[in-house]
Amino acid sequence: MPHNLKFIPSQTVVGRKQTAKSIRQGKAQRVFLACDAENYVVKEMKDLCSEFHVPVTEVATMKQLGKACGIQVGAATAAIRKEASGEKKETVPIR
Repeated sequence: MPHNLKFIPSQTVVGRKQTAKSIRQGKAQRVFLACDAENYVVKEMKDLCSEFHVPVTEVATMKQLGKACGIQVGAATAAIRKEASGEKKETVPIR
C-alpha cells in the first residue's frame, strides 16, 4: 500500500477528475488505483495510463488509498505528479 502519499501533498492529486487531468497534461508520474473502485473508473484510468505510458499501482481498497492520501474517506484514484524543475525531490516508498 502506498502509505506515505499524505506527506507530499504538493506532489499528490486525489480523485478521478484530478488524476485524469494530471495524466492528460503529462504531469502524472505514477497512478494509484483502488481495486474496489467502480468498474468504469478502473477502466478509464487503466486506458488513460496505457495511452500516456503512466505506471499504475493497484491498491486493494478505496479506504486504504484514502488513508494513504491522508483523507478521511475512500479514494478511487490518486497520482504522484512529476516534479517541476527546481523542485526538491522526495522519495515515496511503494510496496
